[in-house]
Amino acid sequence: TGKIMESTGGPYLNTAAVTSPVGIARLLQMTFGCTTFSLVAHQGGFSAAYGTFCMFVWTFCFAITVFIITCEFTHLHSCLSLSWGNFTAAFAMLATLMSITAAVIYPLYFVQVGCYPIGCEVRDFRIAASVFAGLLFVAYATEVFLTRAKPGQVTSYMATISGLLKIVQAFVACIIFGALVNDSQYGKYVATQWCVAVYSFCFVVTVVVVAFSVTGKTALLWFPFERSVVIYTFGAVLLYMSAAVIWPVFCFDSKYGSPRRPGLCAKGKCPWDSQLVIAIFTYVNLLLYVLDLAYSQRIRF
Repeated sequence: TGKIMESTGGPYLNTAAVTSPVGIARLLQMTFGCTTFSLVAHQGGFSAAYGTFCMFVWTFCFAITVFIITCEFTHLHSCLSLSWGNFTAAFAMLATLMSITAAVIYPLYFVQVGCYPIGCEVRDFRIAASVFAGLLFVAYATEVFLTRAKPGQVTSYMATISGLLKIVQAFVACIIFGALVNDSQYGKYVATQWCVAVYSFCFVVTVVVVAFSVTGKTALLWFPFERSVVIYTFGAVLLYMSAAVIWPVFCFDSKYGSPRRPGLCAKGKCPWDSQLVIAIFTYVNLLLYVLDLAYSQRIRF
């Protein structure tokens, strides 16, 4: 009986979760993330929406990384109704984008060369936090590099270039939405409202695609998921092309808007600035959807 129990028991812990290259990258993520928000919370300090966003990024990414390491080390992920490969690939890409955003924002708004008026100790803590924030981004980017799909490899959809681009597209759309609500005056013309509809529709469908992939429910759909995603991506390219033409015309053409930034426009509360940000990231997302369409022709998952 003892021999039977020994042969059927098997290992309860997965040591590869912390000893493999991906596991080591995740341990570094956990270490750098904890160090970053601890330095900020202890002495570095933060304020306003920018600082709150940075702290949210570091604590959120730390919590999810601990959850992933725990689940893989104890095999608990096999009990979850998730497509684990899709979930971890999607989170790694999202964390990479969020961490680089925080790594840029925090030093930009809180780090200074001199000690006055915050004091040298606070300045040093903020510089150290900024360094570890940069290392955190490198750690997440390393995981994306290690887990990405190799050419000809059958893998999870979110690990493919097309899947990773979906996360970037949704992230860029969030930046567009942030600029839209910051007094962008998009309701001034029906044409600019159409652009908002384009951004919203593409964002929602992209999130739905990611959600179905992460939850592993694609097999339950009554239509072929892979082909539908490619058709949607083609439609998104056409929609973003229309927005890429319409938005600049109705915001920067002298007939409808202003080709130059108004001189009396307040910094941080200028509609023209928000309109420029939206125009730039409209072209960024258009490029991302074009790349997505090109890569989706040859993926296998």
